[in-house]
Amino acid sequence: MQSIVTAPPSRQNRFLRACLGEAVDTTPVWFMRQAGRYMAEYRRLRAKHSILEMCKTPELAAEVTMQPIDRFPLDAAIIFADILLPLEPMGLHLEFAEGEGPVIDNPLRDAAAVDRLKQIDGSELQFVMDAISLTRKRLSGRVPLIGFAGAPFTLASYAIEGGGSRNYIHTKQMMYGEPKVWHALMEKFSKVLTSYLRRQIEAGAQAVQLFDSWVGCLSAGDYVEYVKPHVRSIVEGLKDAGVPLIHFGTGTAAILKDMREAGGDVIGVDWRVPLDQAWNTIGHDRAVQGNLDPVTLFGPIPEIERRVADILRRAGGRPGHIFNLGHGILPNTPVEHVAAAIDLVHKLSAR
Repeated sequence: MQSIVTAPPSRQNRFLRACLGEAVDTTPVWFMRQAGRYMAEYRRLRAKHSILEMCKTPELAAEVTMQPIDRFPLDAAIIFADILLPLEPMGLHLEFAEGEGPVIDNPLRDAAAVDRLKQIDGSELQFVMDAISLTRKRLSGRVPLIGFAGAPFTLASYAIEGGGSRNYIHTKQMMYGEPKVWHALMEKFSKVLTSYLRRQIEAGAQAVQLFDSWVGCLSAGDYVEYVKPHVRSIVEGLKDAGVPLIHFGTGTAAILKDMREAGGDVIGVDWRVPLDQAWNTIGHDRAVQGNLDPVTLFGPIPEIERRVADILRRAGGRPGHIFNLGHGILPNTPVEHVAAAIDLVHKLSAR
């Protein structure tokens, strides 16, 4: 049996220290969707199992979570799951259609549908907690493990639209036309997500990330009125949980200050805004995560190096920077370019 080499203490602690704004030996790096289709190991498993089957089988979820950790010198693992998993036990019919992504065939379009939505407490997703516990054992202290959930707006937009959307017409119709129904829905999601993330932490997650993937479709005014109070309630509900919370969204240049006020130990930044500008907006008393354009990893390695160096230059060696992409790794990303980016971050930021 192959023995697991335990990472040095600097690597074990690097990510968590950075989350808290503490000095580290080199900038920690992990990537959203670091376990996924760009890896041959993942594709072999995916050929045999559906996404939902992999999410709901703790042994498979743990195996997929470990694949990039065994392959690259990343500074954190993130549990393999999906942001939409809470929707099923709440009463929505979720499937992943080939080439289309997630599809919900009974979307929420009126007050009665929102009222029927079940208020779960996260115990219905015990398979995620089992995967976290199993992964912690397999990690054996090599790097910390991140748990996660979709943020209320992103879950609501999927649930209302019935899948992905370009314009979020049904979502905004409910927001603007039936604000009481909207806030009732967001309150339900906020309570579910708070319980769900707390259970992940109790199972062994050493940090959690709230993914607000589609919140960038909102104006700053709409974010403040329709979203911010519900994110804040999640953050407040987890304040005593004892682990860092990363608050991430895409297309959020106009709402970074409001996201900071909504809460989170770390604010994730996408690639559309320079890191130093984003950090100035957020405030240097808060850690930041980001923000390489995922498509950069398709470019030549000298260009990857130039852009990695630019982000690190903008971070200025200030404590509290976690290097990441501005969103998830894309399918077909060259594996050797992922490896090169990780090595470059560590080499160029060594203190």
